Amino acid sequence: MANTLDPKVMAEIKKELLARKQEILDNLKDISQKDPHEADNLGSKFPEYGDKPDENAQEITDYTANSATEKVLEKTLADIEGALKRIENGTYGICKYCGQPIDPKRLQARPVASACIACKTELQENE
Repeated sequence: MANTLDPKVMAEIKKELLARKQEILDNLKDISQKDPHEADNLGSKFPEYGDKPDENAQEITDYTANSATEKVLEKTLADIEGALKRIENGTYGICKYCGQPIDPKRLQARPVASACIACKTELQENE
């Protein structure tokens, strides 16, 4: 099934996705570092505030928060990259479950959506 989105709307969505992707990459750069043991993996930076107990406690707290934030950002980045890939291969805006067009309003509200509302609702009810 072909995409039925207006080309102007598609261009706006793609621009928004690319901007959000760059924002996430910048945020990840601030809280993550390359894992020397895995080429494609990032790990949370461990902050170094000092050697006092309260500084050590703050380091652990910040590391834990950064680690959780990193996971959310990486998931969002994967969703964005999936949407950009669907745009490139012409399947963006088509539900991956039923093959029907996704409502353009849903895509404007949630540009990474890969399922129509009916299929997403059904999936959530069955969880």
